[in-house]
Amino acid sequence: MSDLTTLQQLAEKRRSIYALSNQLPVTNDEIVKIVEHAILHTPSSFNSQSTRIVVLFGDDHRKLWDMTEDTLREIVSDEEKFKSTKERVNGFRNGAGTVLFFEDQAVVRGMQEAAPLYADNFPIWASQTSAMHQYVIWTALASVDVGANLQHYNPVIDQKVASAWDIDKDWTLNAQLVFGAIEQPAGEKAFKPVEERMKVFGA
Repeated sequence: MSDLTTLQQLAEKRRSIYALSNQLPVTNDEIVKIVEHAILHTPSSFNSQSTRIVVLFGDDHRKLWDMTEDTLREIVSDEEKFKSTKERVNGFRNGAGTVLFFEDQAVVRGMQEAAPLYADNFPIWASQTSAMHQYVIWTALASVDVGANLQHYNPVIDQKVASAWDIDKDWTLNAQLVFGAIEQPAGEKAFKPVEERMKVFGA
């Protein structure tokens, strides 16, 4: 089997898995090593290395989703309307952990000062850098049969997250990757025609 085949198979295997439990098929240390490898080897614009990551397990993971539920309850006061939100958050809390993705704005500002011609683009490129880290870690988790789904409860939880885990003031939260044991696989995925999404010239 070629490296390309393996890579493409993993790309297909990586799906949004919402039915998760906390009984991981690998150790917490193995999860940490996956994240460490991604931090070291995922590219960034101008080699800025602006992505910052926090990994939460166990009680800290549940604390994140407790505070998320509390924050959302302040926004959605109607109990009936809140039921679906509560069920969704419960699903995240049932997982084993969460990877929090941040971008260090001090690094972004430094890049803007160093290359002012591209200043407007560095925040965009930082978001792309974060996205690459998210994809690499998500796919790596899939390779060891750990399910995950990506959430974006920022900015509503930003202040509470920063306070709870003493996050640097320059770190901006971008996404939350919930992970755990797969209790139920993802459903069928519909694909729009490739010819509507891709063009090739000169081949």
